Amino acid sequence: MSEQVTGELQKLSSIATDMGLIPKLRTQAIESIGDVGTHEALLALLDLAANEKLNVNERDLALKQARNVLKKSR
Repeated sequence: MSEQVTGELQKLSSIATDMGLIPKLRTQAIESIGDVGTHEALLALLDLAANEKLNVNERDLALKQARNVLKKSR
């Protein structure tokens, strides 16, 4: 995977976990990670789902996005 995509995933993950941002931006970051659809994106989504600092809805969204990545890879 290119370093650019990995860097983008790291930026999106940091946005998704930044509790200083409004929930809409964090949600959009989670959805964007899901849109990447790579194995690294799947791991990032699972990491977000396990993050107890996020609210329940954001963690659930991360799981749903991870599930969609898995479906796409079949």
